[in-house]
Amino acid sequence: MGKLRGFKEYNRKTEETIEAPERVENYKEFTKDLSSEDLQTQGARCMDCGIPFCHSGCPLGNLIPDFNHAVYKNDWKKALKILHSTNNFPEFTGRLCPAPCESACVLGITDPPVAIELIEKYIAERGFKEGWIQPHKPEEETGKTVAVVGSGPAGLAAAQQLRRAGHKVTLFERDKKVGGLLRYGIPDFKMEKHIIDRRVKVMEEEGVEFKTEVEVGVNYDVEKLKEFDAVVLCGGATQRRKLPIKGSDAKGVVQAMEFLKNNNEVVDGLSEMTKRLSAEGKDVIVIGGGDTGSDCVGTSNRHRAKSVTNFEIMPMPTEFRTKENPWPYWPFTLKTTSSHEEGVERNWSISTKEFITDKDGNLTALKTVNIEWVKGENGRPQLKEVEGSEKEWPCDLALLALGFTGPEKTLAEQLGLEEDSRTNIKAERNYQTNVPNIFAAGDMRRGQSLIVWAISEGREAAYQVDKYLMGSSKLSTKGPGDLPAA
Repeated sequence: MGKLRGFKEYNRKTEETIEAPERVENYKEFTKDLSSEDLQTQGARCMDCGIPFCHSGCPLGNLIPDFNHAVYKNDWKKALKILHSTNNFPEFTGRLCPAPCESACVLGITDPPVAIELIEKYIAERGFKEGWIQPHKPEEETGKTVAVVGSGPAGLAAAQQLRRAGHKVTLFERDKKVGGLLRYGIPDFKMEKHIIDRRVKVMEEEGVEFKTEVEVGVNYDVEKLKEFDAVVLCGGATQRRKLPIKGSDAKGVVQAMEFLKNNNEVVDGLSEMTKRLSAEGKDVIVIGGGDTGSDCVGTSNRHRAKSVTNFEIMPMPTEFRTKENPWPYWPFTLKTTSSHEEGVERNWSISTKEFITDKDGNLTALKTVNIEWVKGENGRPQLKEVEGSEKEWPCDLALLALGFTGPEKTLAEQLGLEEDSRTNIKAERNYQTNVPNIFAAGDMRRGQSLIVWAISEGREAAYQVDKYLMGSSKLSTKGPGDLPAA
């Protein structure tokens, strides 16, 4: 816990941000740093709540009261050790996680919850600043070799854990640089990419071998994987959901991840902006109200879009929890992101019926209808169109942020892997597929999910691989294990 009754003395405080008109001029992170004293008082708000429900909210099992207390006591090095014992990359989660731990915080029942994610970010940043985050090389080499396919958060976590166990680890990434969706799906204004590079450098010094522009099953024969003692598949759920309506093949209908990836490559100097993927001067409509849709809104505003509109098929959430959505469950309440604050017209309970084009096939407008959700005979909500609510919206660029349906099929087919009922790679509780030395983790195994789940899956899979190779494992998954938390 933090300070006795500290939650009564101190209010929740988070980072201030640069004003929207200024921050949309570039792609840099726009938060203003808090002082150590401010962060200590935030740590002091952690209660002696008896049962820390924040643990159940965190897929990583982070020891949240422990590192909060260490920050309150100004023992940042201890806080870092506690945090690293369960989380390989707190500098990522401290920026990108939706913080289910805060939704489960006991203080959040009556007051604003403890600023857990904020504290996590600053512990990691303090660790890099002070030089405490150093390569942790294994004491002994096992002589075993492991291939990790995919360098998103699951792949990075699995690779680091397995290398620290003493295995020779080779990580394959099909893109030009390491990071997966961390690099190519998350805009720089949410996380600048040097944050990834500095952690990758630590992993390289630990002995992880990175091979980029290598797509297993395409320009790297899957037969070569037989040279490894074990394989961990962490390729993600990259099959994008489509919108099968009239005009969906129009010029100007673009998948969100294609739009975001191209923009990140442009910012990184790896590519040039194409007219097709630029929002400059265009009426942009983002279909999908999740985090990816929000990222498209923020990016479009930085392109200098003429207008930005957001469609969401679900009803507008309530501002506060309902009786059907009690604590400590995830709150399905209205979320306004920094990108929304930068300028967007948001619309709920609306369905796109048609993409309208000119004679050359260029997108010019969207036809929509308002909907309402009514209970069906089985008690489940069903969509019903509101008669007479049809409307046309001018649109030059429609961005589909509709989520993902599962992993790409090529690799699973070539390796002869079974799928589950949701078309993910079937890997049971031990993360092992039907091919004994091939394991799967992350979105490829569980479906589209959160960054904390990806890191957790990578750590858990590494434990199972190590156990498979050695008969037992000292690797930690949830909670501090026997290995040093460097």
